[in-house]
Amino acid sequence: MKLGDVIKSADFKSEKHVPVIDTPDKVKSDELFKVEVQVGKDIHHPNTVEHHISWIDLYIHYDGDPNTVHLGRFEFGPAVTEPHVVTHIKLNKKGTLIAHSYCNIHGLWESQKEIDVE
Repeated sequence: MKLGDVIKSADFKSEKHVPVIDTPDKVKSDELFKVEVQVGKDIHHPNTVEHHISWIDLYIHYDGDPNTVHLGRFEFGPAVTEPHVVTHIKLNKKGTLIAHSYCNIHGLWESQKEIDVE
């Protein structure tokens, strides 16, 4: 079994564990733009000691490149934080942002968003 076989995905409007990526669909090359990632956007995640999102990872996979670049990890403590982050990045070519989140009970979740670069 591979890690990719156990990563779950779903529509965030019906599943509270999916990381939602909010960012423009098209950006200018080498200019900073805002990326917001949150878990529980439409359906609140409880974030208690017993059931919480531990972290969110953000990646970029450029079109035509076999490698994926890790952009950052955002860690959260149970009960006192919300899994919602804002960062600023710049890209120089088209690619797909990938977000992973980890729930201490329900495991790994993923979402993706294509970004066009002009």
